[in-house]
Amino acid sequence: MDRLAEEYPDLMRMDGFDAAILGVVERIGLQTVCYDLKKVIAILMEQGMDEQDAWDWYQFNMLGAWVGEATPVFLETL
Repeated sequence: MDRLAEEYPDLMRMDGFDAAILGVVERIGLQTVCYDLKKVIAILMEQGMDEQDAWDWYQFNMLGAWVGEATPVFLETL
């Protein structure tokens, strides 16, 4: 995601999850990185978690984390 780093150097990215990046979303003039939720779970499972642990980790450590206006968002595709 070199383009992301070049065009949006101030956006927060999660280490080890570049393969799950869908793009950048905007809300009320704010921009943040958007991740594919299914890919995030898959990456967590590749790191050795079972599916339930991956969901628990995501919900507490990613979805439940507020790190300011640049907090990443997650898209669940239907």
